[in-house]
Order: sequence, then C-alpha cells, then structure tokens
Amino acid sequence: MPQGDYIDLHRKRHGYRPDHFERKRKKEAREVHKRSEIAQKALGIKGKMFAKKRYAEKAQMKKTLAMHEESSSRRKVDDDVHEGLNTIKQKGKKAGKWEVPLPKACCEDEMFKVLRTGKRKTKQWKRMVTKATFVGPAFTRKPPKYERFIRPSGLRFTKAHVTHPELKCTFNLEIIGVKKNPNGQMYTSLGVMTKGTIIEVNVSELGLVTPAGKVVWGKYAQVTNNPENDGCINAVLLV
Repeated sequence: MPQGDYIDLHRKRHGYRPDHFERKRKKEAREVHKRSEIAQKALGIKGKMFAKKRYAEKAQMKKTLAMHEESSSRRKVDDDVHEGLNTIKQKGKKAGKWEVPLPKACCEDEMFKVLRTGKRKTKQWKRMVTKATFVGPAFTRKPPKYERFIRPSGLRFTKAHVTHPELKCTFNLEIIGVKKNPNGQMYTSLGVMTKGTIIEVNVSELGLVTPAGKVVWGKYAQVTNNPENDGCINAVLLV
C-alpha cells in the first residue's frame, strides 16, 4: 500500500472527525488573509511571480463572471419583455441620419495629457485620456510597462440617458459600444465619447419590436452633451 493513502483508508473505515468540515471552512476563510500577507511581504522575484499569477487569476475570474452575467441578463429580458411598451412598432425608415462628420470638437492636446515616466521622468510616450470613455465589461488593463493610453476609471461610463424622440421619454440604458467618433478612428477605437459621437445602446428593456415582430436589442444614439463636464452622458435615439 502506498505510504500516502493511510489517511483515506482511515476515513473509509471510521469516517471524518466531528469538527472536520468546520475546521476546513475556517481554514479556507483564513486563506484570503494569508495570501494577502504573502503579497505584502514578498520581495524581489518572488513578489513579481506572485503578482503575475494573481493578475492572471483575477483577469480570468472577471471574464467568467462577465460571461455568466451577460447570459443571465439576456435570459431575463427574454422572459419578461416590458408589456407597456410592447405595442410600439418601429417605422420602416432607413437608419437615422446623424450629423457626422461634425467639426472636430477638440484638439489632440486637449484630449490627451502627456505623462512623464521613467526614473528621471524623461520618457513621454504615455498619454492619459481626459475625456469620457467606454470600455467593455471584459476589459482588463495591460501591464503598466506596455499601456500607452490610460483611460481613468473615474471617466469610464457604462450607461447613458437616452431620449426617445417620438415617445418624449428618457431612459437610462446600457452602452454596448462606440460606433463613430467625429474626431477620428483612433478616438473611436479607444471608446472616447465627445459631443456628436454615435454610440450603440441596449434597448431590449424598452420592448421595441421590428415589423416582423422580433425584439430589437441594440440601436444607435447620438451624444448631445459634453460628458466630461456634466458627469453623465445624454443622447438622442436615432429612429
């Protein structure tokens, strides 16, 4: 018999000790504090390896949670679409005409703040975005060494106040993505939202339906204010 199996054999014959599961629960609860202590005290290469491992774990956990949340929210919307607005039929118009390209809202110096890095603060290749931005739910920041454009978490928005021009009502809707920024492709890919930007919003909770009777998930809206000044995003739905 292998030397390491004696514990399992004893458990098969006599069962667990009375407080086994309680001790196990307490040990797992202490594990968090133990890991935190190691993270604070680890130095040098050990600290770097530990931080890299924890970073990978957290990124994976974030993606898994976002995936579960998305699937559950879709199922919920399918089950109970709002009946009050279910009668609204979308008119068979072409996609709304927006005013893009707009005159450029701001220059590059206003949009990005130069960050000095390095031991002597001589490197100037990093930029901090000073306007409102949108990043997806599964977004994970790059390590500081490789991140060129920094989008501060205080200026990230996930919801917008969208006004329906026909209903004359305003709804707080989730942003799906940034479709077009009038300042250029780079600002669109970074998710920067300035006045005149076209964003895609989730209108499933409004109960909008197509002429064929299918529920509309996403529609475009145009930003009508300066989000970085107001602290919120106001937009008009393009119908």
